[in-house]
This record gives sequence, structure tokens and C-alpha cells, in this order.
Amino acid sequence: MTLRSSSSIDFGRRTIPVRVLSGRVSFRLDGRALIIAVLLLAIASFITVASLLSGKYPITLPDTLHALAGQGDDMVRMIVVEWRLPRVALALLLGCALGMSGTIFQSLTRNPLGSPDIIGFSAGSYTGALIVILIYSGGYYATAAGGLIGGIITASTVYLLAYRRGVQGFRLIIVGIGVAAMLSAFNAWMIREADLQVAMSAAVWGAGSLNGLGMEQLLPAAIILAFIMPMVSVLSRPLRQMEMGDDVARASGINVDRTRLLLMVLGVALTATVTAAAGPISFIALAAPQIARRLTRSAGVTLLPSALTGALLLLSADWAAQHAFGVQLPVGVMTVSIGGFYFLWLLIREGRK
Repeated sequence: MTLRSSSSIDFGRRTIPVRVLSGRVSFRLDGRALIIAVLLLAIASFITVASLLSGKYPITLPDTLHALAGQGDDMVRMIVVEWRLPRVALALLLGCALGMSGTIFQSLTRNPLGSPDIIGFSAGSYTGALIVILIYSGGYYATAAGGLIGGIITASTVYLLAYRRGVQGFRLIIVGIGVAAMLSAFNAWMIREADLQVAMSAAVWGAGSLNGLGMEQLLPAAIILAFIMPMVSVLSRPLRQMEMGDDVARASGINVDRTRLLLMVLGVALTATVTAAAGPISFIALAAPQIARRLTRSAGVTLLPSALTGALLLLSADWAAQHAFGVQLPVGVMTVSIGGFYFLWLLIREGRK
């Protein structure tokens, strides 16, 4: 792989050409986006270390490093390696998946509100999980499967209802909001009719939480996302070309309808994996791409900075949910707060224009 500074052509921003496989594969890296990605990684690394050190049983940095190396006290190794490390890894991994999913939907719809939260996926996942919890009294894996199936059915329904000789972003969002509203009403009715204890457990799952998750949830999620994320990365260039319009994308040799459908399937798969592992975690997919876009000052949403922003947001929200209020809260409570502040800032910003 070779990196060469771009000097012959002025792209308006500093770009770095990258050529791999003897020049058969080439692409350009945006200089500012690369710097922002490195900064996001550095901040996420700092919060990762803080998460491993902090808790009801505080552990020093040397003891943490010994535990990660398989040395030191057995109790410390159990806390760091078996309890805290899988949770931190899940927050980073699931945050990346949500950031990438939000980037896909916002790019396809060309709308900052185009995220799995808006088009009804979260509400559909909650419906599937509620059916399993309230009717069949299912455990963790049955609930995860119910949420996964409910989300996929909802996403498919929204796509089919919005399809009219292709899928337009505005129509997809409008149909998704309508389906989500109906499902939310149905979910509220089911919880109201359920027993109090069962309804409370269903509400906790619906908030999205990393509490109690460990290596059993990390490994399946990591394996699935290891297949999905590279596929999304390969399709990042067609995704950017489609932002210029379907006609321009077709002129450059892209099968627009097939690529759009494949990207939507991958976006749903990313969110479905997160939902199956930790429940519907709201607003990360909505806010991360827009925050990354403003940090990088790019014309559109960008995949890598959005993924890293999503990881940082979810990791920070989980740390705050554990330690900021003296009691462990579902991470979804914090992400909803992030989403609320994001919407408030967006309204203030738009009102000043």
C-alpha cells in the first residue's frame, strides 16, 4: 500500500491518494476526515481506559494492565477481563454499527432524519420483543430473536409501502414515521395490559441496555459485524456517487436500484445485530453521522468518522449511565438525552438562519 500527497489536482481539500494491490485498487482519503478519525480514536481510547478502571471496585492502571496480560490477582482479572472488557468492547462495536447504519440511511434518503429510529425499525423491534416477553415469557435469546424478526418485518413493510418504481427518501421517511406511530401505539397498549413485573422488564429491554452483557453476547455480535462492515465499506463509493442523483450514478455504471436495496439490507442488518444484542438503542444512528459531518466539514455524511463518532457516543453514554448518577441506568436513557440535546441544538441552529 502506498500513500502519496495530492499536489497535481486541487480538490479544494487536502486528500491523500491510496493505492493497494499494485495500483489495481485506489481511493482517496480526506485529510481533515483522517485527522478527526484519529482524534476520535484517541478520545475513545481514553474513555475505554477510564471504563476499565472505574466502578464500585476501583482498579489501578498497573493492575488493569496485568489483568489484560493474564497476570495478577484472580479477582481483578475476573472484573476486568470477564465483566468490564466485554461491555466496553460491545459499546465500541455496537456504536460503530449504529453510526454506519445511520450513515447509510441518511445518505440514501438525503435527509438528516433518515435513520433506523425514524423509519420504524426500533418500534418494530420493540413490538417483536414485547410479543415474546408478554405472551411467551421468553428469555434473553428468545427476546433478541423476537426483536430481530420484528425489526426486519417492519423494515420490509416500510420498504414495500414506500416503493413506487423505486424508493424515494422523502416517501421512505413519511411511511416509516406512520408505521412507527402505529407500532408505538400498539406497544403502549400491550404494556398497559400486561402484569406490572413483566411490563417493567419489557420496558427495560425497550430502553436498550448493556447491563449484564458479556462475552456470550460479544462474540456472536463481533462475528456477524465482521462480515457486514467490510461489505458496507466496499459500497461506500457507490453510496457517495448516488448522493449526486440517480441519473449521475447510472451514468457512472452503478445499478442504482440493486445497490440501494443492498445498502438498505446491510443497514437493517447492522441495526438488527445491535438490537439483538442490547435492545433498541435510540438516537446514536441519528446523531452520529450529523456530528461527524460537522466535525469533518464534509459535503455529505462520511462512513468512517460516523462509525467512530457512534462508538464514542455509545461508550460515553454507557460510562455516564453507570457512574454519573450513582445508580446503573440503561444506556438507552442516556442516548435519548443525547438525541434530545441534538434536536434542541438543531432547532436553535435552524431558527437563527
